[in-house]
Amino acid sequence: MSESPAVRELLAVATQRLGGSAEARAEAAILLAHVLGRTRSWLYAWPEFRPAAAAGARFAQLVEARRKGQPIAYLTGSRAFWSLQLAVSPAVLIPRPETELLVELALARLASDLPAEVADLGTGSGAIALALASERPAAHVLATDASADALAVARANAQDLGLANVDFAQGDWCGALAERRFDLIVSNPPYIEAADAHLGQGDLRFEPAAALASGADGLDAIRSIVAAAPRHLRPGAWLLLEHGWAQGPAVRELLLARGLAEVATAHDCGGQERVSFGRWLP
Repeated sequence: MSESPAVRELLAVATQRLGGSAEARAEAAILLAHVLGRTRSWLYAWPEFRPAAAAGARFAQLVEARRKGQPIAYLTGSRAFWSLQLAVSPAVLIPRPETELLVELALARLASDLPAEVADLGTGSGAIALALASERPAAHVLATDASADALAVARANAQDLGLANVDFAQGDWCGALAERRFDLIVSNPPYIEAADAHLGQGDLRFEPAAALASGADGLDAIRSIVAAAPRHLRPGAWLLLEHGWAQGPAVRELLLARGLAEVATAHDCGGQERVSFGRWLP
């Protein structure tokens, strides 16, 4: 069987193809580790290992795809979120670290040992729903999405993780909830302005547009959720919404106008307003 150059050489060439930076070297290592089914630490421990030629060719293909801008998560088919390793595809938004704040705030409102009904609207890969289900096994989580392809990814992730306290429903925002009521509703909806130039840059070019942009001011999905959510909230229940760094005042105004109480906004690790929430106290 023919062989490729050694790991050291493969990483050096790929790093240069990807721009020569420390970030480029890290990305090259992620891709090579994925192709070889090894860890990144293994690559550095065995720099003289020579993969089979087929593996080297596959690695070169992935490096070229990354050079053209395709996201690492789509190339490897997985992304870490919370304590979970999730499968991802171009059918779903790539989970972001800042969304873990939404999980933290939700968990703070769910008792660790008591039953609760939770809904995650626009679940995508299932990141939020599955993180909550894994941390609160006594809770039952309903994960919804308008996209059948996204729900298929989320279902597969739940099955792979062995999480049985999650169900799935297809529908647009609260339209998927039927007549049900919940103790907590969470959502990371699209919130980028439709004309935002960032949508044509970086990883965003490859992610589903419907999971990113929402109207001229980016608030169409949030307006829809806030308008309908109280009909699905039990007395004392919470609604938590992730949003853009400059949208906190607008989202708080929407929550207050709809009659929610204890409205506030939490900041992410970068100090930006990231999640706004309110409580239904009819």
